[in-house]
Parts: sequence; structure tokens; C-alpha cells
Amino acid sequence: MPYKIDYTRLAHGISWVLHPFLLPVYMIALLLTATTFALFPANVKFYLLWVILLYAVLIPVLALGVLRSLGRISSYRVDDRRERLLPLLVGAICYLLCAITLAKIPSVVFLRKFMVAAACCEVLCLVVSLRWKISLHLTGMGAVVALLVVMNIAGVGHMLIPLSVAILGAGALASARLYLGCHNGMQVLAGFGGGFLVATLAMLFL
Repeated sequence: MPYKIDYTRLAHGISWVLHPFLLPVYMIALLLTATTFALFPANVKFYLLWVILLYAVLIPVLALGVLRSLGRISSYRVDDRRERLLPLLVGAICYLLCAITLAKIPSVVFLRKFMVAAACCEVLCLVVSLRWKISLHLTGMGAVVALLVVMNIAGVGHMLIPLSVAILGAGALASARLYLGCHNGMQVLAGFGGGFLVATLAMLFL
């Protein structure tokens, strides 16, 4: 009997693997292994990884737990547009705090810029969510693709393979979100395009 693919489970798996909370972790791992950051001492690498995990993952996840316990959000997926405002505000503040913390190390200015770009993307989603639902997943992927493009242009590292993987991942993620009925085509396109544009401008000018 031929194996039948469970597309719903696959779509959920892609959505979790490429969740916005995890994207900064993937990027810091890439930066610390495939760029000039790989030359940093082990203790500096550990510090950078810990700072990213703290501000981009642990605090936002804990904030979601608090908001859920207080009844401010009905689900950890935060599918309701109106329930996204507080989590997005918390996310923006966390990314800014992360950027401020990283500013203590002048040699990681590129990483600091990425955190500022991530904060700007959170603000973009916050403003849009006041009136309309935008894909947070694709906004994050747009920012990742923008970072890799800028890295290639700036010569920070040879990112053609990671860039190709990110673009394919963005396509798979868009398909997954559409298949699950979480968003329509315009919301997915606006998320990716908005994340790419805002992140690019933030990294170049902020």
C-alpha cells in the first residue's frame, strides 16, 4: 500500500520549524559558523547566542504564557488579529533591548542591525494589525532573505547557498500557511514583501 502524505501535518511542521521565534536562532548559528564571526572566541560566541536566545525566544515565549494566563490571548498561535498587538509590542521591545545589549560589542554591528531590523518588522506588523491581518511567519522570512542578500552584497560571507535555502523555505512556508487557511495570498505576499523591504532599509540606514 503506497504511503499517503499527510499534508496538514507537513504544513504544521513547516510552520513550526520556520516559526518567527526560531529564525533569529538559525541566523545567529549561521553567522557564528559561516562568517567572520566564526573567528570569535568561544566565550564571545556563547554570550552572543545567550543574548539572542534570551531576548528573541525566552522572554517573548514567557510573555505569551503570561498573556495567555491573563486571558489576553486565546491561543499561543495568536491567530486573532486583534490579539496580536500586545505580543508584537513585546517582541519589538525585546529586539530593541537585544540591539542595545549587542551595541556593547562594536565588532558585531551587523548583528545589532539585524536586531533593529527585526524590531522594525515587529512594528510594521503591529501597525498593519490595527486594520488588517498580515502573515507574521512570512514577514520573518522576508527579513531573513533580506539579511542574506545584504550579507552577500556587503561581503560578510558567502551566503548563496543559505540564501537559496531561505528562498525555498519561504516558498514552502507560504504554501503551508495558505494550505492551513491561516492567510490568503495577499496577506502572505504583504508579509514577505514588507519584511524584506523594512529589514533591508533598516540594515542599510539604521
